[in-house]
Amino acid sequence: MKHADEYRDHDLAKGLAHAVAGQLAALGATEARPIRLMEVCGGHTHAIFRYGLADLLPKSLEFLHGPGCPVCVLPRGRVDDCIAIARHPDVIFATFGDAMRVPGSTRSLLQAKADGADVRMVYSPLDALALARRNPDRRVVFFGLGFETTMPSTALTVLQAEAEGIGNFSILCNHITIIPTLRAILDDPLMELDGFIGPGHVTMIIGTEPYGFIASEYRKPLVVAGFEPLDLLHAIHMILQQKLDGRCEIENQYQRVVPNTGNPVARKAVERVYEPRATSEWRGLGDIALSGVQFRPAYRRFDAEAIFALRGERVADPVECRCGDVLKGLAKPWQCPAFGGACSPEMPLGALMVSSEGACAAYYQYSGLQNSALDAARNKVPA
Repeated sequence: MKHADEYRDHDLAKGLAHAVAGQLAALGATEARPIRLMEVCGGHTHAIFRYGLADLLPKSLEFLHGPGCPVCVLPRGRVDDCIAIARHPDVIFATFGDAMRVPGSTRSLLQAKADGADVRMVYSPLDALALARRNPDRRVVFFGLGFETTMPSTALTVLQAEAEGIGNFSILCNHITIIPTLRAILDDPLMELDGFIGPGHVTMIIGTEPYGFIASEYRKPLVVAGFEPLDLLHAIHMILQQKLDGRCEIENQYQRVVPNTGNPVARKAVERVYEPRATSEWRGLGDIALSGVQFRPAYRRFDAEAIFALRGERVADPVECRCGDVLKGLAKPWQCPAFGGACSPEMPLGALMVSSEGACAAYYQYSGLQNSALDAARNKVPA
């Protein structure tokens, strides 16, 4: 296959869906006792709803929406840190677009921009570095946000800034890592799941080996998947086949993009610039040990956290927001009392409604639960 359309073939999708239905029946899955699979990546969540896979497949298969969306797990206190930096009159604060709308304790970066802060949307950290070159009399701070997928680009940008001797550039680092988070989910006594649809983009960097503990220690299968409908259907089929065979393995469906060994050049750049952070806060999930990175001492001069002496205060989520339960697979978005009312894409209360990869945004956009159907769904299934 060479083109995206081939991964959206109706007849092939229908055939795979029929095969999955047969596997579910053979496993004895029912709507009351479904097979529960967690898609770790928010890109997968949106693909599942965009292409109608949740409706195409039997109700004896349930999708749990995992924490693999970096904007969705951005703590409110971290947004406050961003705003505190952006308010400095000599600062240009550069960030990805999604992060501009995530609410902090009182406002978002977008609202801070409206109040006069110089906040600019960029598409890469290199764009922010270009701002620093063009504005030598200003301090340019880039918000380094994301999993292992985006971590190499910020590391390489720091190395470029070092090579050019650019002294007015720094990064507020909020890079996080997926493996400790998956372990934390598996250790949750309330979590019941049967397998994982593994993230394609993260695995392109780290490879498949780091997931080995999921199969060996927790006896759960994981299949790394692409983002087209046939990718996801094929990955689900592979997971269910493992269960039918009595196997628990790490498999790679996305081999056309993801090498099993990952990207050693990208990992080398990350390891040169960053080191593990003792603990990191995740919105809705709390503190997770060794789940983020910080600058190594040799590169601390690029660390905005140290330059601006941030207070790093913790800010609790609103009590009516159930982002944490959704991220852990313990609730569906429409089971949150704020969904579609106090929390909408226009006025988000929680980060899951902000990001293009957020589960709440996916339900709101594709499931038709925005209006009267939302009330009906709430009445049908208790929160």
